[in-house]
Amino acid sequence: MNRKALHKISYGMYIVSSRNGDKFNGQIANSVFQVTAEPPRLAVCINKKNLTHEYIECSGVLSVSVMSVNTPMKQIGLFGFRSGRDVDKFGSVEYFTAKTGSPIVNENSVAYVECKIQNKHDVGTHTIFICEIVYADIICDEEPMTYAYYHHIKGGKSPETAPTFLGYKKEERGG
Repeated sequence: MNRKALHKISYGMYIVSSRNGDKFNGQIANSVFQVTAEPPRLAVCINKKNLTHEYIECSGVLSVSVMSVNTPMKQIGLFGFRSGRDVDKFGSVEYFTAKTGSPIVNENSVAYVECKIQNKHDVGTHTIFICEIVYADIICDEEPMTYAYYHHIKGGKSPETAPTFLGYKKEERGG
């Protein structure tokens, strides 16, 4: 099977965030999609090993910040390749909290959605959270980043915990 065919499925690039008390964490995710219009619901897929997953489970809320094509690789690296167990991801970005108390990254984001978890489905390494949309708004009119843009224009890679991770070539791993 040619698993690279899965990269031809259209994805966006998002920062999914949540809270645990007064602590915040967020991560890059590409598996976010609207599942119903009435009532408005999203599905969000998160790796069980990630701290964001733990925060979502604890609080029952999450936010999705839709990333702009102008998002610098430094911000993508912070949210995509660093663990919130090791670094305060919200210490160096512009964000705010709103209805759910979940942090919303407004720096380099074009829109955001706030959600309450309605249901969840265990899919092995990941959980798919079915979310009721509490509030959504547009931040700016820039173009949203797609996963294809991230890979082909920005030269980005997928972290090992991403649902689309295919493995690294020997030279990409450093040995």
